[in-house]
This record gives sequence, C-alpha cells and structure tokens, in this order.
Amino acid sequence: MHKVYLKPGKEESLKRFHPWIFSGAISRFDGEPEEGEVIEVYTSKKEFIAEGHFQIGSIAIRVLSFRQEPIGHDFWKRKLEIAYDMRRSIGIATNPTNNTYRLVHGEGDNLPGLVIDVYAKTAVMQAHSAGMHVDRMAIAEALSEVMGDKIENIYYKSETTLPFKADLFPENGFLKGGSNDNIAQEYGLKFHVDWLKGQKTGFFVDQRENRSLLERYAKDRSVLNMFCYTGGFSFYAMRGGAKLVHSVDSSAKAIDLTNKNVELNFPGDPRHEAFAEDAFKYLDRMG
Repeated sequence: MHKVYLKPGKEESLKRFHPWIFSGAISRFDGEPEEGEVIEVYTSKKEFIAEGHFQIGSIAIRVLSFRQEPIGHDFWKRKLEIAYDMRRSIGIATNPTNNTYRLVHGEGDNLPGLVIDVYAKTAVMQAHSAGMHVDRMAIAEALSEVMGDKIENIYYKSETTLPFKADLFPENGFLKGGSNDNIAQEYGLKFHVDWLKGQKTGFFVDQRENRSLLERYAKDRSVLNMFCYTGGFSFYAMRGGAKLVHSVDSSAKAIDLTNKNVELNFPGDPRHEAFAEDAFKYLDRMG
C-alpha cells in the first residue's frame, strides 16, 4: 500500500474526522499510486492518521477509515450494515408503505464517493469517485449479503458521475440480477423509476418529505408542477385533494413517465394534465 505524507499542520481537519484531503495539503507520495487505490496517510511527523481512496484532482484523498485496517469485504459489509441499521432504526427501511429510500449517502455514511438508492427490490449504486468505481464489485457483493432477500437486483449507474479525465471506462449495467420491474412505492404512492436513462439514480429520493408536505397543503388548490421530471409532486398533490394539477417539463420522456405515474395512482383522473414544453413558453402561453 502506498503512503502519502502531509505538510505540517495539515492534519488538523483529519483530527476532526473531516473526510477529504486536498491536494494542496500533501507534501509527498511514497511511490506513484494509481487512481482509485487505497493509500495510507501520515502526518509530517510520520504518524498514521487515515487511509482512503486516492484520486487525481483537488480532492486528492477521500478518507475511508481513521484507523489502519484492511479495506476489503469485511470493511464494506460493516459499513453497509451500519447504514442499513440506521435506516431501519428510524423507520425508513421498515415502513410497509415505503420501499424507496437512500441507503448510502456518501460522506454522511462515512463512505465518500458512494451513493446507493433502494427502489423496491432494486438497489441503484452510483460512484462519484475513482475508488468507489474500482471497488464496485466488492461493494455489490457486500450489499447482497447485508440486504439478503430484500434486494434482488443491483444496477450500477456511474457513466456521468465519475471524473472524465480518469481512464476508468465506466459502463452502466446490472451487477446482480436484471429485472425490468421498475415500479416502487413511496408513502403508499406508486411510481416508475427510470434508472437506465433517468437523472440521478432515477428518482429524486431526497424530496420525499417535501412531496409529503405538499400533500398537506394541496386540498382544493390548483397546483403547478414546473420542471416536473417524473411527476412526484403532482401525484402527491392529487392525493392531497388538489382540484387541478398541471405538470410541465421540456422532456417528452419525462412527461411520458409523469403520465404513467399518475395513471398508476389515479387512473382516468381528469384533474391532471401534462405539458411537454419549455417552462417559460408555457407560462407565456398560459397568461
């Protein structure tokens, strides 16, 4: 394992468990590490302080651990178990009306550069660092063990999230399974997830509570959902009793998915209308 030595005083942020080491903090490398390789970090006094994924760029190292330990199967399994246990303890992963949630949120779960979203029986894994891309198969294997029969498919979606200058050649595709069943559920509402070509991992999971909040305020109101993507706010508004909902997005594919999602929950409901056009042209036209 290669080693890196910091400039004097540059270990202070690591003592506070900050997970990034910037290139300007580095004094020298012991050898020439490859992008994505796990390297050990030492202070200017040659004291071990952390280990993490190396990557060429402003953020040179993303810290995985502040102790010397092998970064392998047991490490990934333990980290994923901690993340899963936390989601279960707060009811996100155990709510019978909700099988959609973010299982791993990068630095928030001490796994910088990794995002995993769960949609029913499918986990969508996304790497934002070279190291997570290099270790994707080990992570997927550990994820299968941790989740058991809760997950049948693991889809890897990182073509657009990895540094383009790194020679990583990422390809989106299934690392496990391959089901075409893309219907998930959030607080009792169903929706199609486009993890193949959709934005992010296929759905904006982080907006769950905002969608739920909108439902509380929608009764008897006319609701305009601009840049609607797959229409999440629209069908929450409809369940909240909105008298009229317009969904607008410039993408015809997004509008098609919006209509399918509304039909899943409110088949034939005349309150909803979708428009595949530029948002500002829509506003000009509607007056």
